[in-house]
Amino acid sequence: MRGRFVTIEGIEGAGKSTQIDTVRTLIGRAGHEVVVTREPGGTPLAERIRALVLAPSDEAMPALAELLLMFAARCVHLEGLVRPALLRGAWVVCDRFTDATLAYQGGGRGLPRAHIEALAQLVHPDLSPDLTLLLDVAPAIGLARAGRRGAADRFEREHVEFFERVRATYLDLARASPRRFAVIDASLSAAETAAQVRTSVERLLREHGK
Repeated sequence: MRGRFVTIEGIEGAGKSTQIDTVRTLIGRAGHEVVVTREPGGTPLAERIRALVLAPSDEAMPALAELLLMFAARCVHLEGLVRPALLRGAWVVCDRFTDATLAYQGGGRGLPRAHIEALAQLVHPDLSPDLTLLLDVAPAIGLARAGRRGAADRFEREHVEFFERVRATYLDLARASPRRFAVIDASLSAAETAAQVRTSVERLLREHGK
């Protein structure tokens, strides 16, 4: 039986790393193999592409180049890790997926949605998340949290208006696909956020059998 694909989305500082542990624990307790991964990244080659995307540089990266690198990493990640795991019945929990590309490169950078959807159709026409947890937080809160983590990557150096556009796009995506998305209020404490996450994950577990 094919495993399930759960993605976690949100801007910087939304608390994705903390809540991934919540998701991993819930799925594992239900008796499923859990594979936790991230995008861009997840395999050695995809992680090298991630480094190119995130590292600050004196040379500007065109938005289109950034988009193509995201999908290059995604292609490697899906073929090398995600698809094999799902085929053997594992549940894959992924920190960001194509919704992030629509939000960041589409909403944030202003690239046409049609270009992103065309690449998605090329790279994963048969694969969509079974559940997407959107950890929603105001950029001012998220960026303040992210700023306490240390050196900022290339995205974390963006201005707040960039993240406002990213957040708005995420919320538009959630409104368009309410059966797949669960919008989580991530401005609350980690425990209160985890309670919301638990409700959504437990619902998916019930739907697909514990």
